Amino acid sequence: MIMENITTMSGFLLMGFSDNHELQILQAVLFLVTYLVGSAGNVIIITITTLDPQLQSPMYYFLKQLSILDLSSLSVTVPQYVDSSLARSGYISYGQCMLQIFFFTWFAWGEMAILTVMSYDRYIAVCLPLHYEIIMCPRKCRWAVTAVWLSSSIPGTLYLATIFSIRICRAKIIHQFFCDVPQLLKLSCSNDYLVIMGVADFLSVIGFACFVGIVISYVHIFSTVLRMPSAESRSKVFSTCLPHLFVVSLFLSTGIFAYLNPTSDFPTALEFLFSVFYTVLPPTLNPVIYSLRNDAIKSVVRKLLLSRKFTS
Repeated sequence: MIMENITTMSGFLLMGFSDNHELQILQAVLFLVTYLVGSAGNVIIITITTLDPQLQSPMYYFLKQLSILDLSSLSVTVPQYVDSSLARSGYISYGQCMLQIFFFTWFAWGEMAILTVMSYDRYIAVCLPLHYEIIMCPRKCRWAVTAVWLSSSIPGTLYLATIFSIRICRAKIIHQFFCDVPQLLKLSCSNDYLVIMGVADFLSVIGFACFVGIVISYVHIFSTVLRMPSAESRSKVFSTCLPHLFVVSLFLSTGIFAYLNPTSDFPTALEFLFSVFYTVLPPTLNPVIYSLRNDAIKSVVRKLLLSRKFTS
């Protein structure tokens, strides 16, 4: 370790979940397995929704964007932690830390935005099916995705602009497995963090507004589904929507808790667990929720595995 140089180094020391090397190895292996599983699921969805002509509707177009964001979000944080744990060095340079904050924030907010768009898409499909092709036309879908990617870069830019203005007064030790904004605030001088907290409060309000929009969409969906005469149709919609709502709620609630709850000098196991809930778990679970419960995707995957090529 480089603890003796912690006061003079230009970067930061990521402590992860433990300073015990055996535990770090175990955690690195678990994170690596999770990363490989999550990446494989997202790559499969990206591939089949791009190449298979059966999966070219707006729903699968948005799902592909979600998988791209999930894959990117996992790749920003997990590989670096696995590498540093196996190398017994938690050092991360200042530039790497800033890039990690920017891109993780970008992809995380992009995920929240695309999930909001997807809930609206499902609302139109279930509640207004006769107007679906007009409302969710290809041009509007492309504009929606473009807005998601561009607007999601704003939170990362705001965080970087405010972080550059703070002064680091404490030992550059981050008790986290990646460069997280709440942990950086703990290292700042006096009241330097107040501006960043203002940004966090503002973004939390926007995130909560997205969540409210998702909930409203699904309330309308559920009310429509309950009036359906077919029990099989109701069961199919509920089995997909409820896990979706669970993952969104988990992602948003743990993220807001981490960014608005003042960090202590001695982080608890619960705080570490919450960080996994909003960084690693949603990108890993999303492919499972949207593929294993989707007959069209399962059919294409079976076709891919059996024939090793796509057919029309």
